[in-house]
Amino acid sequence: MGQRKKFDKAFKEQVVLRILAGETTFADAAKELNVHYTTVRDWVKFYKQDGDSAFPGSGHLKAEDDEVRKLRKQLADLKEENDILKKAGSLLREKSEIMRFKFIFEHRFEFRIAKMCQALSVSRSGYYAHIKRPESKRNKANRELLDTIKDIHTNSRRIYGSPQITKNLPSDKKASRGRVARLMRANGIRSKVVKKYKATTNSNHNLPVADNIVNQDFTTSKPNEKWLSDITYIATAEGWLYLAGVLDLHGRKLVGWAMDSRMKTELVCAALKQAIGRTGASKGLIVHSDRGVQYASKGYQKLLEKNGFICSMSRKGNCYDNSPMESFWGKLKMEWLNDYTFNTRAEAKKAVFEYIELFYNRRRTHSSNDYVPPFLVGES
Repeated sequence: MGQRKKFDKAFKEQVVLRILAGETTFADAAKELNVHYTTVRDWVKFYKQDGDSAFPGSGHLKAEDDEVRKLRKQLADLKEENDILKKAGSLLREKSEIMRFKFIFEHRFEFRIAKMCQALSVSRSGYYAHIKRPESKRNKANRELLDTIKDIHTNSRRIYGSPQITKNLPSDKKASRGRVARLMRANGIRSKVVKKYKATTNSNHNLPVADNIVNQDFTTSKPNEKWLSDITYIATAEGWLYLAGVLDLHGRKLVGWAMDSRMKTELVCAALKQAIGRTGASKGLIVHSDRGVQYASKGYQKLLEKNGFICSMSRKGNCYDNSPMESFWGKLKMEWLNDYTFNTRAEAKKAVFEYIELFYNRRRTHSSNDYVPPFLVGES
C-alpha cells in the first residue's frame, strides 16, 4: 500500500476557493489533482464550517493536540448527524428501508454515506446491495407516482394535501389516499395551513339590521338560493386595498367581487351588481352579510329590494354566521396572497383576479363539492 498523501493548509484552501468561485467542480478538481472526490468534498465542507481555521495541523504544519483533534472530530460528526436528521428525521417513522436508501443515494454528495447509514439505522451493506439491485416494479411505480404528486402539488401552489392530490391523479396513476399520504410525508410534501382572517366592517351604527335568516344553515339545493357577502383587506405599499366578495353557497362559487382603495357602500354594491349580472339571479334569493354599515346602508338595501332579494344578517360579533365567507378569505390569503409583497394596489388586484377567476372558481377542487371545482357544480 502506498504512502498516504498529505496536503498542507495552503493547498487545500486554494482548491476550495477555486471550487467556491465556480472555476471548477468537485469532480474536475479531484481528477486534475489526483485526489479522491470525497476528500475534496470534505475540504469544502470543513471550509464552509470553519473558514480560515478549517485546516489546522495540515500536512507538515504542527499537529494539533490529540484531545483537541478528537473533540473537533466529535463536534463535526454531531453536526453532520444533526443536519442529516433535520432533512430525513421523518424517514425513521417509515417501516420500509427503501425510502431511507433513496435519501442516502440522493444526498451522497452532501453527507458521508457511512454517517447517513448510521443516523438512519440502516446498514452500509444493505444500502450498497440496494443501489446495485435492479429497480422493482413497485419502486418504479412509486417513483413515477411521486413525480405526478409533485407536479399536482406545485401546480396547486402547494395548496393541495393528500385528499385533493389523490382526487386529481390522472387515470393511469390512480392510487389510494394512504399511499399518496405516505409518499408525501416521506418526501416532505405538505399542504399550506390555512389561517383565519378577520374582516373589517364597522357594526357600530344606528341603521336598521335584518334578521339572521340563514342561521348557519349553509345547505342549498340549487344555484342562486343563498349568497354570502363580506369585505376583507390586503396590504400594499400604497395602502390598503379593500375587497368585497359574493359567494354562492351552492358549489362555493365566488360569483361577484369588487376592489377599491376605500371601504364604502359603493364597494359592496359593485360586488353585488357583478354577481347579479353574471348569474341572472332572480327574486327570492337570500343575501347574507354581517351588520357592517356598508350592508345596512340605504344604497345597498335599495339594491336588494330592487332585485327582490331577501336580506339576512349575522348576529352581532358572531363570525360563525358567515363562516364559509371567512373561510374563503383565509384560503385567498394563505394559499395565494401571502406569497407576495405588493408595491401597488394594481399588483394586488392582479393577484386577486388570478386566484378567483383562474384558480379558485375553475381549477381548485373543494372538499364540500366532492373535490370538484366550484364552477363545475350546478350552473356556471
